[in-house]
Amino acid sequence: MILGNLFHRRQTIVIATLAVALGAWAGTAESAPASGTKGHAKAGTVKTTPAIQTAIRYAEALSQGDRVTAGQLDFACQYRFVTALQGKAKQFAPAGDAFYDACWQTLTEAYAPMLKRSDIAMDILWPSTGPLVFFGDDLPRAPASAFVADVVGISPPGSGLHVRALGSRTIPSGSFKLTRAGKVLAAPTTLVQLAIQYQDPLTSPVSYAAGHVKWTSTIKRPRRALKSVTTQWVVFTGLKQHGFPGDTAVFNLPVASQPEAPGMIADKIPFTTEVSRVLPESLAWWEPNDQPGVLTAAAARAAIFPELRDRVALLNRVLIIDPQQPDALTVLTRHLYSALLFEARGAHQVPAKDPALGIVVDEFYWNIYAQGLRMDLSNAMEMGGLSQPTPADLLYRLIPALQTLTTIRPEQLDNRFRLGVAYRWNNDQIPMVETFEALVKDIPENRKTPKAEALLQLAWSRINKVSWNRILHDPETPRAYANAEASLAYAELPLDKFLAEYAMAYAMIFLPNYGDKTKMLHHLTEAKRWFDEVPGKSDEVWRYFLHTGLLKAVLDADPIFAPILATTPPV
Repeated sequence: MILGNLFHRRQTIVIATLAVALGAWAGTAESAPASGTKGHAKAGTVKTTPAIQTAIRYAEALSQGDRVTAGQLDFACQYRFVTALQGKAKQFAPAGDAFYDACWQTLTEAYAPMLKRSDIAMDILWPSTGPLVFFGDDLPRAPASAFVADVVGISPPGSGLHVRALGSRTIPSGSFKLTRAGKVLAAPTTLVQLAIQYQDPLTSPVSYAAGHVKWTSTIKRPRRALKSVTTQWVVFTGLKQHGFPGDTAVFNLPVASQPEAPGMIADKIPFTTEVSRVLPESLAWWEPNDQPGVLTAAAARAAIFPELRDRVALLNRVLIIDPQQPDALTVLTRHLYSALLFEARGAHQVPAKDPALGIVVDEFYWNIYAQGLRMDLSNAMEMGGLSQPTPADLLYRLIPALQTLTTIRPEQLDNRFRLGVAYRWNNDQIPMVETFEALVKDIPENRKTPKAEALLQLAWSRINKVSWNRILHDPETPRAYANAEASLAYAELPLDKFLAEYAMAYAMIFLPNYGDKTKMLHHLTEAKRWFDEVPGKSDEVWRYFLHTGLLKAVLDADPIFAPILATTPPV
């Protein structure tokens, strides 16, 4: 049983001629972007042009879910509208026309793969339900519109993004044909850079952390919450002369086209030297010191969610921003540990009226289970093709979180206790012993109850190690007995004295010929005496301890244990 509740430089304007000389911008610059970190410009004034205005309006329309404005500013939409009329379109379709819905569906289908959830079990990220935009390995190929999708836009359900122009430059004119046999038309083309700033770290898009590549399918790459990106947009002007209803449009996605004959390559409509996309080197992620108050509040909010999935999802979101956020780690580890105990309760189905005794029974279940079958502690949801998280999923998420928490808060003994127990259940034999050896050393002599607890847990770690390895004359066996004996000397509570006597008896199972059987009977008799003083004791709990694991086989095999078996009421 574990006792107690236990993240001034001034702006420099780059002269266009210098930029050209450096190769930063090619062609005639409409406006030069200010210098900045990771491709982001510092705050400054950018000369407004029709191309920049069009790019901003288009991005904001996408983020707000404005289908009409987005359709009217999208080149592919205008192109399909013009070609459907087979002539010049003097004005756009009315606002209620189904044309805009069809265009919007094409736009949303482009980022649909980024909405497919790849997180499962205890890796779930907030928002736990609804859309989560995750730019995985497809990030370099994602269209620019995916980074301003309405699911993370200014209006609900997103929490907000802000668009700011960084600059623009002219590039070679884009070209296209309105009919297969028609002449090639050209439109002046501008490349516009827009900075996208996401407002909320808890709902912003997610990507893999920089510098992490996919080596094998078993390695989980760290994820980060995006704070800002720089996007570039290809903007056409002078389109009205070609029969378009609008004079400017953004080339975001190409127009779907068919080849003239099977086996031939379809025409690229339009043909341009650049595409609308994100600049991968511009990605910036939320850091621990950006909004620390939001992270602290999120940890407190997660603690009161009724569903474990929602709690873990929000805490995971906090921890991908600040992996060492102590409040989130504390809430996460306590809830995962409690969930493991709840899983044990459903498995052993032994009622315990006293909460302290109930925790002891739940932990004892996993101690014994970890020595043998281990299936529930080894078979994760993904590995088993299951529909719900398993105890293994809880354990695999619990251990790394506890490792971090004990590093940043070593003075909190309850976290170190839980980590040692989790190591034991995961059969991590060296750390499960070393963790409690360190606790025994660090806890002063005058703190008798924690000292007794550490010695008891050390004894059970040694017992589990011996039980799993099955090594004859394993030196860990007498050490486990000695640890339990020392725990009894420090124990002050009847429950702790019962557990110490019981652990000594259980350790003797692994001695040659069970050691002194009379001595084992003595320990079990003393264990029963102390158990009778435990608040909330019951015959069901005593029977469970006596008839569980290897102890039952030993007691049933020798008449000497008849007196202790007689203390167990018939089932």
